[in-house]
Amino acid sequence: MGSSASDGFRVRRVVTARAGGFSTGAFASFNLGDHVGDDPEAVRQNRVRLAEKIGVDPARVMWMEQIHSRNVTRVDGPVSEPVPATDALVTTTKDLALAVLSADCVPLLLSDEEAGVIAAVHAGRVGARIGIVPRVLEEMERAGATVSRIGGFLGPAASGAQYEVPADMQADVERHLPGSATRTVKGTPGLDLRAGIRRQLLAAGVSAVAQDPRCTITDVALFSHRRDAPTGRIASVIWMDTGSA
Repeated sequence: MGSSASDGFRVRRVVTARAGGFSTGAFASFNLGDHVGDDPEAVRQNRVRLAEKIGVDPARVMWMEQIHSRNVTRVDGPVSEPVPATDALVTTTKDLALAVLSADCVPLLLSDEEAGVIAAVHAGRVGARIGIVPRVLEEMERAGATVSRIGGFLGPAASGAQYEVPADMQADVERHLPGSATRTVKGTPGLDLRAGIRRQLLAAGVSAVAQDPRCTITDVALFSHRRDAPTGRIASVIWMDTGSA
């Protein structure tokens, strides 16, 4: 969990892990994904538990129907269902938590604390390749952010040492997201999407980018689609905490 002070609120960030939930079998136990085949009631209970643990009303945790797009949605208050067909949420609303689900894809959390603008982004291979990150920065600017004040956090994801892809796919992604091509521990073509996204953010003028070092493929405390499919999803969450929740 991370936090930082600003006028009247703190930007807080949380990344979940596998343990501590209600799901069983392949989804054991703290699966937060509602699209992977898990028991819906278990997922509901897990999401309520997450909200309780972070001190946010469950109705004020915003989920997405993630589709590997470059769609960005501005949200201003709670909605009863996951925000449809989007892979990034941006808000200026305090005590509204933005959640991104992942199990190898890159979860990206962004904030301009001076302006009070935050974003949660699902930046998988497809979304990162087609430019969701620049779209998010543009939407944050429209909401009042200044890119040079934005800080980024890259959550757990498949590492370049483990994320093996065909050579033509690697070359294609590298053309669109420079800095992402790598070699795996096997010496085969790989992708380090976090490296490419970090380079993209810094080139755009983002002030700093922190990174969770964990690889979802090798860390069994996390869900990994590549290692275990079918499997669950962790959540990376960002919100502006006023202490009123």
